[in-house]
Amino acid sequence: MDIDGDGRPDLLSGSWPGELFLFRGTADRSFAAPEMLKDKNGEIINIGGGITEDPDGGILVRGTAKWETVDGRTFVSYRGQRIESTPEKPVATTSTASVVSAADWDGDGDLDLIVGNIDGNVHLIPNEGTAKSYSFGKEVPLEAHGRPVHVASRAGPCVADWDGDGDLDLLVGADDGSVSLFRNTGSRKSPKLASPVQLVGPGEASYGPQAPKEVRRGIRSKICVADWNGDGRLDLLVGDLAYQKADLPEPTPDEKAKQDQVRQELEPLQKHFRELIDKLGGPARVRTQEERDKVMEELNQTSRQMQTLRSQLPREYENHGWVWLFVRK
Repeated sequence: MDIDGDGRPDLLSGSWPGELFLFRGTADRSFAAPEMLKDKNGEIINIGGGITEDPDGGILVRGTAKWETVDGRTFVSYRGQRIESTPEKPVATTSTASVVSAADWDGDGDLDLIVGNIDGNVHLIPNEGTAKSYSFGKEVPLEAHGRPVHVASRAGPCVADWDGDGDLDLLVGADDGSVSLFRNTGSRKSPKLASPVQLVGPGEASYGPQAPKEVRRGIRSKICVADWNGDGRLDLLVGDLAYQKADLPEPTPDEKAKQDQVRQELEPLQKHFRELIDKLGGPARVRTQEERDKVMEELNQTSRQMQTLRSQLPREYENHGWVWLFVRK
């Protein structure tokens, strides 16, 4: 992908906070340091990002933010704004988990951006500039058969001419591990997406004691389309997140009895930990700094107790990221 038309391949990536990052190709065939992509008005692109106030009075920041504590006061900095987190208005940070695909969606000779996020939505960010000087406009929700393109969560779009008719189709991975095809029934310059057809079904997300021992396809599908075997047909590569039972020896009866006892001790601590979390945010949160400090102290103490107990248990599962090949028939 050459987003700036200088003849050098560039690298484009989404991120967990949601901002989009461009790694420009260099003359020595490496990549420059990442830069956050901005729109034509100089604003950092993060679809769904920003600052919102919850109905219960809390403040939610979606995007790259920095926490700091000064003289016992806690602040969050986000795009030039510095917000104090207080018991009356606690600040929480989260993400939009962007995934980006670059393609000439409207057939005008430059690269546009197709972006999915954690909400399951997919947007088009049109390039209103040229192939050599991009200028990204306002995002527009993509539609399929008159309805917004949407998957359950964590939309991971990929653009390709899947059916070989000369225009671009849309494939979207989802949090459940599935992959859906939104076929372009319009034209190269005027795309029109049909209702989705599921190409790959959901994966598996069992973890903890239920995690499988054998390798299985997981969740959070991320897609690449390529003619993998050189037969002239596009194939599908799907990356995932999978959980698998740790390859450990079976415990002896004495070890199992001890582990069961530790798990029994953990259960009330975990319940109490969740109750304390509820006291820091949401409608039932404490309202004074003194109460908040007491809750935080108790929360930290409970967390240390839980860590001590967990250190006595074998790990129940491992995280893996596999890539699965689906060969086109």
